[in-house]
Amino acid sequence: MAMPGSAEPRSRLARFASGVLRLAADALLPPACFACGAPVEAQGLLCARCFAKFRRIGPPHCHCCGLPFARAEDVGEGGLCGACLEHPPAYDRARAAWVYDEASKPLLLAFKYGDRTELAPAFARAMASAGAALLAEADVIVPVPLHRARLISRRYNQAALLAQALAAISGRPAAPSLLCRTRATAPLADLSARARRRALAGAIAVSPRLAGRVRGARVLVVDDVLTSGATADACAEALLAAGAAGVDVLAAARTPAPAFGRGVDRTNSAADVRADG
Repeated sequence: MAMPGSAEPRSRLARFASGVLRLAADALLPPACFACGAPVEAQGLLCARCFAKFRRIGPPHCHCCGLPFARAEDVGEGGLCGACLEHPPAYDRARAAWVYDEASKPLLLAFKYGDRTELAPAFARAMASAGAALLAEADVIVPVPLHRARLISRRYNQAALLAQALAAISGRPAAPSLLCRTRATAPLADLSARARRRALAGAIAVSPRLAGRVRGARVLVVDDVLTSGATADACAEALLAAGAAGVDVLAAARTPAPAFGRGVDRTNSAADVRADG
């Protein structure tokens, strides 16, 4: 049995040990920019040059799906984009850290397909900043699920890594297995938004053994890239059907509208999309 007052000394000792280990790791592997490898002050940071290339998403953007607007006058009625006005999503709010473009795309693809799993904590820190309000209200953090066959092929679910990293940052619980794929779907990257919605109809469900964690909860769905929002919407529909009080979405990056990159230099041009959401 622990003696009264012993928890705080143990906590100080743990912090001291963590600091020593971090210094030792930095001595063996000097901190480097996670995008280009240039020296930085601490692990998980971008160098000044790369930081300038990565476009953070801020106002003006759609109040619902987070689509960034090039100009404030492009904002529609109620602060919404045209797509959300025409077909309101099942989720309440979606936010992302960066624009998915020529700067962010190579790293996100390397994270998703190239085993760069060490990028998850750095991405999660940027996401936690962009989605601070969403995290503050979340009862549970849930990744977009992969079908079993795709998980075996890829060996990891990149959204689950982000969800776990966000849980560590925020103190909110993560439930990596709460959502599941009921069937395999064809790759969505080359499909239109409408075709994506058709392909995903009924393909995502709440795991019956974890349904109790959903009822009455505000759920934060996490993914790497938000494109049409069809995957996020399918997740939200499944969660709401299982009794969730509300659903928000948080991603590392979001594809902009085609007009968003017009009139800017090469580093600010919209990239072609290879993403599933």
